[in-house]
Amino acid sequence: MAQKLKEALRRAPFAIIFTVVFLTVGAISGAMFAPASAQPWFSQVATGIPAFAEGRWWSPLTSMFFVDQPWVYLTITPLLLGSLVWAEWRFGTLRTIALFVGGHIVGVFGGALVIWLMALTGSHWATMLQSQYDVGPSCGAIAALVFAIATLPSPWRLRARALVIVWILLSVLYLGQVYDVEHAVSLAAALTVSGSLPAFRHRGGRPTEREWRFLAFAGLITVGAMQLFDLAIPTNGPLGNSTPVASWIDVATDIVIIALVANGIRRGYRVAWIITLCLAAFNLLTAALAFAVVPLLVQSGLLDSPAEVLGLILAPAILWFLQAVLLIVGRGAFRVSMRSSKRVIDAAAVTPAESEAHLKQHGGGTISWMTTWPLNRHVALAGGSAAFQSHAGVAIMLSDALVDEDRQAEAIEEFAGAAQRAGLIPAMFSVGQRSFDAMPHGWRSLIVAEDTIVDLPGLAFTGKPWAAVRAAINKADREAITFRMTRLTDEPRHVVAQVRKISEQWTGDKALPEMKFTLGTVAEALDPEVMVGLAFNEADELQGVTSWLPVYGAAGGADTGSDAGAATTASGVAGSRVVGWTLDVMRRADGAFSQTMELLIGLSAKHFAEHGYEFVSLSGAPFIHPEDRELTPVDQVLTRIGELIEPMYGFRSLHRFKQKFNPRADPLYLLYRDEGDLPRIGIALTRAYLPDATLRDLIASAAPVTAAAS
Repeated sequence: MAQKLKEALRRAPFAIIFTVVFLTVGAISGAMFAPASAQPWFSQVATGIPAFAEGRWWSPLTSMFFVDQPWVYLTITPLLLGSLVWAEWRFGTLRTIALFVGGHIVGVFGGALVIWLMALTGSHWATMLQSQYDVGPSCGAIAALVFAIATLPSPWRLRARALVIVWILLSVLYLGQVYDVEHAVSLAAALTVSGSLPAFRHRGGRPTEREWRFLAFAGLITVGAMQLFDLAIPTNGPLGNSTPVASWIDVATDIVIIALVANGIRRGYRVAWIITLCLAAFNLLTAALAFAVVPLLVQSGLLDSPAEVLGLILAPAILWFLQAVLLIVGRGAFRVSMRSSKRVIDAAAVTPAESEAHLKQHGGGTISWMTTWPLNRHVALAGGSAAFQSHAGVAIMLSDALVDEDRQAEAIEEFAGAAQRAGLIPAMFSVGQRSFDAMPHGWRSLIVAEDTIVDLPGLAFTGKPWAAVRAAINKADREAITFRMTRLTDEPRHVVAQVRKISEQWTGDKALPEMKFTLGTVAEALDPEVMVGLAFNEADELQGVTSWLPVYGAAGGADTGSDAGAATTASGVAGSRVVGWTLDVMRRADGAFSQTMELLIGLSAKHFAEHGYEFVSLSGAPFIHPEDRELTPVDQVLTRIGELIEPMYGFRSLHRFKQKFNPRADPLYLLYRDEGDLPRIGIALTRAYLPDATLRDLIASAAPVTAAAS
C-alpha cells in the first residue's frame, strides 16, 4: 500500500503541490475560516470585469489560490485534486499544467467577454454580474477533468460528459453567478479542443440505441432535478429572477411520473417513451398558457414585470423541449415491450436441427456441441446461427457463433443489435480466440476459464509427466478393470441404469442442484453422437463413466475414417468432420478404486488417438486464469467468487487434476459491452448454471460455503 501511495505521489507532483499550496494560502490568509469577500484585500486578488477595468490583468493568476466562502473548500478540494491527479496520470505533468492554466485563463477571460456582450443587449442579469468579483481554481480543474474524460472508452466517455454538462447547465440556468458563466466557457472550450485533437478523436456516427436510451434517461433525471430547483431555490440566471412559487403538488406529480418511467426509458420500453413524451407535451402546453397569462397578470397589477416569472417558466420549458426533441429523434431506440414474453431477440429463429447443421457445416469450438442442448434457443446470424439463453434481462450467447470464420464479427454485431432492440443486455460466454479477435470496438473481455487441450498425434504415456496415468492403467490391469468406448444409447438398459445411479449419488452430495449450461448430465450423454468411456470390474459393475462431445472442424476437411466421422458425412453435410472430443460428464461410483478418472481419461485419449483424431479437450475450468496474468479488479472479484464456490463444486481442484494429462491451455472469454453490465450478467450466469435452484437452496448453501472459505 505504501508503495502504491509513493507511486501515486511520484506520478502526480503538480496535483499534490498545487493542492497543498492552495490549502496553505487559504489557512494563512484566513479565507479557510472566514469569507474572503469580507476581507479588505479581496478586491486586490480577485478577478472579474471590475478588476480588468482597474488594470489588474494579472488577477486571474492570483484569484486561483482563494475561494469566497470557507465551505467551498469542502467541494473544490476533491474536484481540484481528483481532476489534476487523473489528468497528470494520463498526460504527464507539463501537459496537465498547460491544461489547468489554459482552462483557467480561457474561463476567466471568456466569461468576462460573455457577460460584457450580454450586458450590451440590456440584460439585467449580465449588468448585475459586471460589478461582481470571482476567485477560485475551478475553471482549470474543469478543463483538466474534461480532457481526462476524453480518454475514457465508450460508453463511459459519453456518460461522464453528460454528467458534467448537466451540472454546468443547471448551474448557469438556475444560479447564474460569475463563476457559473466561467465554468460554462471553460467546459465549452475544453469539449471543443478535446474533440478536435486527433489523439482524442473517436469514431463518430449516429448514436447507438443504447446511447439514445442513456441520453434520454440522463435528460429525464435532469428535468426532475430542475423541478426540485423550481420548488426550493430562487433562480437568478440569464432567464431572469424568480422566487420559488411552483406548486408542490405539480412538482410531486412530475417527480413521481419521472421516477416511474425513468428505468423504462433506460431500458427502451415503448410505454415509458409514450408517457414521457406526453408529460413533456403537457409541460410545454402549460408553459405556453403561462406565457399567455403573464401580460394579463401585469395589467391587473399582480405582477410588476414579466421578468419576475420569466425564468420560472422559460427554463423548464427549454429543458422539456430538448427532452421531447431527444425522444422524437431517437424514437427507434424505444420499441421494447413491457411484457417479458414479448422481449425476444429481434432475429429469425432457427430450429435445433438447423443449428446443428450449421455446426457441422462451419465447425465450432470445443464447447460448441453444448449449443445443441435443449435449454438453448437459436437465431439466424450472418449465414449461420448462434445459441443463447435469456436470463435476468441478459441474452447470453454460448460459445462462438456457428458461421464462417470471416463472418464472426458480423454475427456478433447482429446478435448484439438484436438483443439491444429487445431491451436485453448482450453477452458472449465461453467464446474462443476467433470471437475474441472479432470483438466489437469498445467492448471488454474477461478470461472466464482455461480450456485444457491434449494433442493426440504421437500420444504416448511415457516419462515422468505421465506417471499418474500409467499407475492408473497398471492398477486397473491388476484388478481386472476393463474399459469400453461406446455410445450410451447403444448400451443395455442395466448399464444406463448404473450410469444414472452413479450420477444421482454424485448429485446428492451437493448443496445445490446439478449445474447446467456448460455442464452436461446423463440426459446429454444419451445423445447418439456423444461417446462415453465406461470402466467395469470383474462382476460387470460400473466403476465410472466419462462422456465426450464431438468437436467439428470447418467444412472441407478430410474425413477421419472413424465411425463418428462416417456418420457425420452420411448426414448430408458435405465436408464436415469430427476433429476432436470434449470431456463433459465425469462420474465415479462409490467404492470404486481411486484412480478411476485417470484410467478413463487416459484410455479415452488413447482410443481417440488410435482413430486419428487431433485432440481431446478436458473442458474449461471456470474462474481459472493464467498464473502469470496481472489481475484486474474484475478478475479479482471473479477469483474471490471461485474461492467461495470451491467447496461445493471443486473447480480449482478439478483444474489441478487435469494437469496430470499435461494439457496446453487455451483461454475462454466473456465478451461484454462495459463494466456496467457485469452485475446483471453475473446474475444471468447464475440462473443459467442453476436454473432449478431456489432462493432457499442458495441460502442453505451459503453457510457451509462461507465456513469453508474462512
